Amino acid sequence: MDSSRRFAPHASFGSLTRREALLGATAALIGAAIPAEAASTKTIRAVMHAPLRLIDPITTTAYISRDHGYMIYDTLVAADENFQPQPQMAEWVISDDKLVYTFKLREGLAWHDGPPVTAEDCVASLKRWWQRDTMGQLLASYTTSLDASDPRTIVLKLKQPAGFVLDALGKPSSNVPFMMPKRVADTPATQPITETIGSGPFKFLKEEFQPGVRAVYVKNEKYVPRKEKPSWTSGGKVVKVDRVEWVVMPDAQTAINALANGEIDYIDEPQVDLLKLFEGSNDVVVKNNNKFGLQVLARMNFLAPPFTNEKIRRAAMLAFKQENFLAAMVGDPSGYKVCGAMFVCGTTLATDIGSESLVKGDGMVEARRLLKEANYDGKPIRIIQPTDVNTQKAQPIVGAQALKDAGFNVELLPMDWQTAVATRSNAKLAQEGGWHMYFTALGGAEMSNPLTSAPLNAIGAAGYPGWPDDKEIQALRIRFAEAGSLDERKKVAAELQKLAYEHVIYVPLGQIATPAAWSAKLTGVLDGPAVPYFWNMDKS
Repeated sequence: MDSSRRFAPHASFGSLTRREALLGATAALIGAAIPAEAASTKTIRAVMHAPLRLIDPITTTAYISRDHGYMIYDTLVAADENFQPQPQMAEWVISDDKLVYTFKLREGLAWHDGPPVTAEDCVASLKRWWQRDTMGQLLASYTTSLDASDPRTIVLKLKQPAGFVLDALGKPSSNVPFMMPKRVADTPATQPITETIGSGPFKFLKEEFQPGVRAVYVKNEKYVPRKEKPSWTSGGKVVKVDRVEWVVMPDAQTAINALANGEIDYIDEPQVDLLKLFEGSNDVVVKNNNKFGLQVLARMNFLAPPFTNEKIRRAAMLAFKQENFLAAMVGDPSGYKVCGAMFVCGTTLATDIGSESLVKGDGMVEARRLLKEANYDGKPIRIIQPTDVNTQKAQPIVGAQALKDAGFNVELLPMDWQTAVATRSNAKLAQEGGWHMYFTALGGAEMSNPLTSAPLNAIGAAGYPGWPDDKEIQALRIRFAEAGSLDERKKVAAELQKLAYEHVIYVPLGQIATPAAWSAKLTGVLDGPAVPYFWNMDKS
């Protein structure tokens, strides 16, 4: 799935069924509804993995909001393809005792509305970010002070050395420490922002924004890219087109037809089995730009009975078999991997400890026994069921059936993805029994490290939805952060995974590849850890 393939329209496009013709007509109508730009304007039209509704990439971990963030914001530090932090908005100096990090903003940085980016803006942005992000919260706990010493200088002082500082500030996925103007960053971290002013390579056209339908970005003519070549989120973010439009096509076949007909240029996460329609042509490129893929997972609500009971959480986990979820999501075995490693198969921290029943799928008898022993009261387990994202649709249905087979009473709660994100994030609703379980898929790059893995941040109410409060897990994460060697980190990671499985902090359900598809008219499409980058892209 890592290699690129160029495909031409499948023969079936020449003799469409009535349904396919209708879907194609629907795509054409959607395209016709988009205002036509001047003939000289170079525009990329993309169908993303989910509709954009939430524009604050700090109050949510939703990837579509993160992707929106990369369009309009920038970061002090960025990660390259080797996971190494690189200067982006700032260069830095570290004191000999490793307790003081001094960042100097590069010249020419300006907000979209004109004023220069200042150190005060960045300090406010970091302080808002680290209230919500798993790695940011850890960094905050090590920090003595974070201040602006002059308009271009940020000084971070630590209580004790912490080797993950630059990794935290350059983390490539949710929550990304995007820089915002101070007036925006001063918004409480629990309250979504309403302004969309950044300093990044694109500007957001709020007047053309139709939440859940369409988002439009234009080139930031005043943006000064770095001179280094682009590598993941680092390097020169050179914008080569005038405009990028994210259009929503909820039906996967409609999006495929639109790409084949040239009505759109890019599909972020096409339905994998439909990509066979492009076999044999030169008009469409299919490539997996994210070698780490996504880790599929289930998360239970630690605030709402019955999952306050560890024995019942374990019964639910034992009912699951990874292969059933992966086959339903992808179908083609070449597009998924059964994997019990919480820190992702193929990485230095990978181990299968604790995952035996998930991988073998032989835990149903034990699940039924445990459920009976725990005196489950038969009240419905309410599962959030997103209906409009390809990588989120199948898991709730497969999970619901497995739980029913184990003896649970189950109720599915169908809703669109952004409603699902808002619902699962509502701790008050959770305590009132509003939901008990959700399924999602998170980038392998961020799940490969105990400090960036959001589900492992068992900090309680300030953590990732589900909100486990587990001091043993947190102590092991601290030990990992302070480990002085790779061997020590491996040892701590294995202990952490074993304990996380025992306490059922979350349930890993394997890994899937996430190929994208785009018109062969596009060039310069970059690799990245689950993030589609629209800088460096050009269109002939």
